Amino acid sequence: MGEDIILKVDNISKSYPGVKALQNISLTVRKGEVRALLGENGAGKSTLIKCIMGVEKPEEGSVSISCDGIWKTPQSVAESKECGMHANYQHVNIARELSIAENYFLGRLPVTKCKTVDWELMYEESRKIIDRFEMDVDPRKKISELSVAMQEMVTISKISVNDEIRLVIFDEPTALLENDKVEILYRYIRELKESGVSIIYISHRLEELMDICDTATILKDGRYVDTKNISEVDKDMLVSLMVGREVDNLYNIRHRKAGLELLKVEGLTLKGRFEHINFRLCEGEILGFAGLVGAGRSEIMRAIFGVDKADSGHIYIRGEKTVIKTPQDAIRNGIGFLTEDRRLDGLALPLSVKVNTNMYSYDLISKAGVINLRKEAERAEEYKTKIGVKTPDINQQTENLSGGNQQKVVIAKLLCRNPDILIFDEPTVGVDVGAKQEIYKIMEMLAAQGKGIILISSYLPEVMGLSDRMIVMSEGRISGVLDREEIDAAEEEDVLRLASAMI
Repeated sequence: MGEDIILKVDNISKSYPGVKALQNISLTVRKGEVRALLGENGAGKSTLIKCIMGVEKPEEGSVSISCDGIWKTPQSVAESKECGMHANYQHVNIARELSIAENYFLGRLPVTKCKTVDWELMYEESRKIIDRFEMDVDPRKKISELSVAMQEMVTISKISVNDEIRLVIFDEPTALLENDKVEILYRYIRELKESGVSIIYISHRLEELMDICDTATILKDGRYVDTKNISEVDKDMLVSLMVGREVDNLYNIRHRKAGLELLKVEGLTLKGRFEHINFRLCEGEILGFAGLVGAGRSEIMRAIFGVDKADSGHIYIRGEKTVIKTPQDAIRNGIGFLTEDRRLDGLALPLSVKVNTNMYSYDLISKAGVINLRKEAERAEEYKTKIGVKTPDINQQTENLSGGNQQKVVIAKLLCRNPDILIFDEPTVGVDVGAKQEIYKIMEMLAAQGKGIILISSYLPEVMGLSDRMIVMSEGRISGVLDREEIDAAEEEDVLRLASAMI
């Protein structure tokens, strides 16, 4: 092996029931290299990093890491960490009911001379990490009280607590981060690289890979395709290698003239979250919401959907004042909500595609509490076809599907009730370029049917590319409204200026 090689993956194969996740994958990573790992959902990326980290054991092949010139083959997560390997997984994986500081020092709490926890030292050291990553949050705060984006920043910054790091895996680290936090992550990656730490970086945002990575390994259907120097490729070439074909302009959807008013929000306020929110949504319209983390976009939608109670304001549906106290009220009034965390709030992952698809609407196919099993299966098959869920069987466990197909199941669940108003909060997080295009076409189809869609996205090209109108938020207030012509004429920097107008 070359002296500068730190990681060697040798002929790894891994299967799950009915699926060959990895087939004879081999690759090497050099010291201080930032390696992109690319592929569509289901290509085998997540399985590969689990095998590298010892979460999963391959049926064939091995993973070796150089520890000060001595090659070791970790057999567990604990052994991988002992060898200086750390992973920041796509789905936030921290102790939600503990504080930020407790998460930083989990398993190694500092103690005083009296053998009690040295809380002051722990908070002091945690504050240094928080300041380094510019998070502006109290280290005593519980993880469950943070936004999903801030939780992601905590998991990223937690890596820096470790004394000896040789390899870090980032799996979709920027999926929910705004531009300023992405720059902080980039800075950290550059610091790691300069200190000789190797990075494996997974992202469906190809421009990120062009910015931060040295090389890219492409997987397809569990097989190794190629490894390229980033300096020798462009985004189109990477997409072609991933999907085996060229992909058209992602945001090429038809924008229609808006119809009648579906939803009107007047003076909606929840102190400390958002204030005096006024907007309207019409038939056939995609209304985008842009803003930095903490701007209040998701919080507004949670209040409209009845998850949180607003202090004041009114909601009108088709011109009639409507009181929504619970999500059940919202559902009955024709509102569907795709939340930003599909795994936590959107799906029952151990249950089947059939059950998840019907979950919102069993009352529509039941009589005296007895489910019509024929209708349950028919509806699941119907929406599997309509939405394009790729699964061999509607009885397949949802957790066995790729991220993009899990997201489609959530959409199918919403559509089963035929809502007129659809709130899509970060609909393409962790979704590959092909599945993104499919989800955008679903949105186009729904708009053509006269549905009103509210789109929240932290990814500016997405929200700018898809919206008929766009509301920009800053610190809980609306700082700008752009129509389609203004969006077309605007640059991302123009939107960012509006998003930071009140800061």
